[in-house]
Amino acid sequence: MPLLLLDLDNTLIDRDGAFRDAVSAFLAEHRLPEAELPWVMAVDAGGYAARHEVAAAMTDRYRGQVPATAVHALLDRGAAGRVVLTDAARNALDKARTAGWTCVIVTNGRTAQQETKIRRTGLDRLVEGWVISEQVGCKKPEPEIFHAAARTVGMPLTGAWVIGDSAHADIAGANALALRSIWVANGQVWSQESYRPTHVAEDVGTAIDHVISATRSH
Repeated sequence: MPLLLLDLDNTLIDRDGAFRDAVSAFLAEHRLPEAELPWVMAVDAGGYAARHEVAAAMTDRYRGQVPATAVHALLDRGAAGRVVLTDAARNALDKARTAGWTCVIVTNGRTAQQETKIRRTGLDRLVEGWVISEQVGCKKPEPEIFHAAARTVGMPLTGAWVIGDSAHADIAGANALALRSIWVANGQVWSQESYRPTHVAEDVGTAIDHVISATRSH
């Protein structure tokens, strides 16, 4: 069986949900209004905003109310300490491995933070490997990070499937390499016109199930 390349944040795990919980606790701890939550989430942009930009914006906004060290602690450990792996995702990964798939996580982000998430949720025991953008010096959608993922497990990239929630990072990246892909919608509607995923699924569990059934039918 070929490779199954899986995004981490908001695909295998609910990163935004974990970060939202961490921000709520942060606001309560520093006696800031809960109404600040949407602003912080917007600045964070689903984790795609540069960490130093988020830190600078929050430090400036809460100057005199919150120490900069507390802001950095939130951004470094807040979401990583709260992420969980759903039973549906765990069971789907088990099914994929039983069916012979080699599962590799491909994620943008900082190595320490992403590896904390992978190990905390037990994903390190459910996949054959992972690549993190900071670690390999390139990030999705650049082709090099997908090639790095294949090299991690000593397999060809040809025939791989890519599963992820980001149209730009995951689906465009797969499309550029002529790989099949599944977009995890998370309640969103596909809006890109220049490219499309092979399939759309509501969550990672049904996405993995589709890959397994699609390859069995051929």
